Amino acid sequence: MTTVKRSFNRTISCVLLLTLAALMLQSCESSKKEEAPLVPIKVAGARWIELSPVVVAANSFYPQQIPVPSGGVVSITSGAADLATNAETQLLRESITNPDLRIIMTVSESFYRLVARRSAGISKLADLKGKRVLVPRLTSAEYYLEAMLRSAGLTEADVTLVTLPAAQPGEPTRFRNAEALAKGEVDVIATFEPEPEVAMRRLGKDGIVLQDRKVYREAFNLNARGKDLADPEKRRAIVAFVRAVSDASKALKKNPKPYLAHVSSVIGFSEEEISWGWPETAFPVAIIPDMLDVLVTEEAWLAKISNRAPRSRAELEKFIDRSVVKEALSSR
Repeated sequence: MTTVKRSFNRTISCVLLLTLAALMLQSCESSKKEEAPLVPIKVAGARWIELSPVVVAANSFYPQQIPVPSGGVVSITSGAADLATNAETQLLRESITNPDLRIIMTVSESFYRLVARRSAGISKLADLKGKRVLVPRLTSAEYYLEAMLRSAGLTEADVTLVTLPAAQPGEPTRFRNAEALAKGEVDVIATFEPEPEVAMRRLGKDGIVLQDRKVYREAFNLNARGKDLADPEKRRAIVAFVRAVSDASKALKKNPKPYLAHVSSVIGFSEEEISWGWPETAFPVAIIPDMLDVLVTEEAWLAKISNRAPRSRAELEKFIDRSVVKEALSSR
């Protein structure tokens, strides 16, 4: 009986050793897989202050330094980029022809400001009726204008929308909206930071800011292709980049100063100009919780001015993929 018991114990020990060896081998194989080089990815971004975490991630936190050329979601459609940033407005517009686009992370939130001239008789939102408003058409800035007007019981039909003509050769292109407002060519501007601050500095006491953060804030998202997210190796690189953007966002929240020189060299605003728009920018490191609600409301506006039927809530929900940022933040 003792001999049988010893034989049984040896058998159990062998099984345990073999199991342990198999687990160690599996662990080694997993480690090797995790250490495998990431497949190359191309990243593009619309050149605004909101792009800062992506610029810093690509230069300082991603395992490989990668350039971030100018480009929005159209860069994904054209194949020039695998990932690209843009406001949700452009995702809605571009997804009509490219339904494979996906929002995978909200890089930044930007709290827009309307800037007006007091001398035009403007002291509150209701005073915008009948005024000339300079705004880049079919952008998140125009949607902010629409949302602000709506909050005051007005519509875009109650104002005169103005678009600047193309710049002439040799004509300065920086801050043309602020310049037009200061010259009295328009009464109000709706545009992107830091130009509202530039306008206020040009106008001095004649300037007034109209802002309501509860009405709307831009969701400046990182976008990808659905087919790339379904590819294991491409997804691994995308998840790693999202993780890098998260790390960059935390670093910028703690102290942006070490990174501003590089950000400035990429987006084209001086460090001082970036600082002007910084208080109007937040870095959520997640897809904003009301992303679908924003898409639904904004889709109705875009569909109307584009003379097409709006897509349903269920159709719009397909453009949001929260799994990537969740995976990136849980795999630390």
